Amino acid sequence: MNVNATAATAVESRVTADVGAGDYQTILRNPSFQELVASRNKFVWTLSLLMLFIYLGFILLVAFDKPLLAQKVAGGTTSLGIVLGLAVIISAFILTGIYVTRANGRFDALTERLKREVGR
Repeated sequence: MNVNATAATAVESRVTADVGAGDYQTILRNPSFQELVASRNKFVWTLSLLMLFIYLGFILLVAFDKPLLAQKVAGGTTSLGIVLGLAVIISAFILTGIYVTRANGRFDALTERLKREVGR
């Protein structure tokens, strides 16, 4: 099952609660709906892969380059490992903020356009 079919199936149960049983097929075939699902899925996968890359990179450093992570930062007592670990956590918050910004902007605009097109 492809990603768009999975998204359409997930939306189907929510859509049938708001519209008649026959109307949801019209919405699923609507080009605006398909654009919304494709755009959102592409963006979500991009952010997910980026977070996976960041996290996996940190874990690989922990596993294979402990001396690098043990280096002290700016001559203090804090190690590079602590700084990079904190950067991993902060990057998750930043990527979440990026998603929320896009969802509240572009994805909401596409949803409103879809609502206008189907007359809801």
